[in-house]
Amino acid sequence: MDRPKWEVADIFRRYGGEYREKHGTSISTAERRVMSAIELCRTAALGGQIEQCDQCGHRCICYQSCRNRHCPKCQSLARAKWIEDRQDELLNCEYYHVVFTVPDKIAALAYQNKEVVYNILFQATAETLRTIAADPKHLGAEIGFFAVLHTWGSALLHHPHLHCVIPGGGLSPDGTRWVPCRPGFFLPVRVLSLLFRRLFLERLQNAFDSGKLRFFSALEYLRDRCEFARYLEPVRKSKWVVYAKRPFAGPEQVLDYVGRYTHRVAISNNRLLDVEAGQVSFRYKDYRNQGQQKTMTLSAEEFIRRFLLHVLPHGFHRIRYYGFQGNRYRKDKLDQCRQLLGMPIPEVPTE
Repeated sequence: MDRPKWEVADIFRRYGGEYREKHGTSISTAERRVMSAIELCRTAALGGQIEQCDQCGHRCICYQSCRNRHCPKCQSLARAKWIEDRQDELLNCEYYHVVFTVPDKIAALAYQNKEVVYNILFQATAETLRTIAADPKHLGAEIGFFAVLHTWGSALLHHPHLHCVIPGGGLSPDGTRWVPCRPGFFLPVRVLSLLFRRLFLERLQNAFDSGKLRFFSALEYLRDRCEFARYLEPVRKSKWVVYAKRPFAGPEQVLDYVGRYTHRVAISNNRLLDVEAGQVSFRYKDYRNQGQQKTMTLSAEEFIRRFLLHVLPHGFHRIRYYGFQGNRYRKDKLDQCRQLLGMPIPEVPTE
């Protein structure tokens, strides 16, 4: 693939200083670190090494990467390593891709309370999937899956949602059988949606009651308990979006497909079309119009603002594992699944 003509780093280098001056203390420490990392990525400021061809003697300077997880240029190696680590964990069964999304009113709260609300999103999603899957009326089994947090839409607006990748079956309660789901069908999304909404709002209310939520600017009035309850009233009655995509054709497609999700950032350099005269143009998908490819042009200031919406709190884990894929019992549980599915147990490499 040809190198992109424009990069997010170019936008930050040209207009980042002006953005910092204008917005001052409203830029968080985490956002400043991301801006600096992307600006300095693969420049002399981070150091580098000289590489020389063994055949012709040609030399070139290779500068170091910033390795920041929000940098569009630094995700390839991390993605490849993640895929390699997951390769031996694939099971010989169907895999499903289920997406959990929160309403816009919840997204507004999440922006001012990223760590608290994103954690609630993970917790409510995991409990929803495990509870419905364990119900004998549906699957009656312990499932295992991983979830990946995305906080953006194609136009870079704040749109928190979780991508969950789930094997199509699970372990029976006594651990003696593999319980497969019906071919082409995992769990009923309407049932998932109702339970997800209830669990999420219960946890959100608990966070409010315990003083974990903070409100600023236009949402400052929500510090009042009655106003907070009134704010949530519409979302208690609205339909929350949970949808299942078509199952993967086979396990071999899972990692290749999901690798595009696990280490994706808000926008890739390949989507940038032009950066000139304080304007940034990029491609996006209009999902309200059958996913048509369109072009959007924003001021550099607005582009930077939207990009920084998706900076995660320091140390926040955006990929998490649950059920029999949970970190604590993963190896033993996966070996048990393989045995029940008639798969060979991977050999432990000798030193």
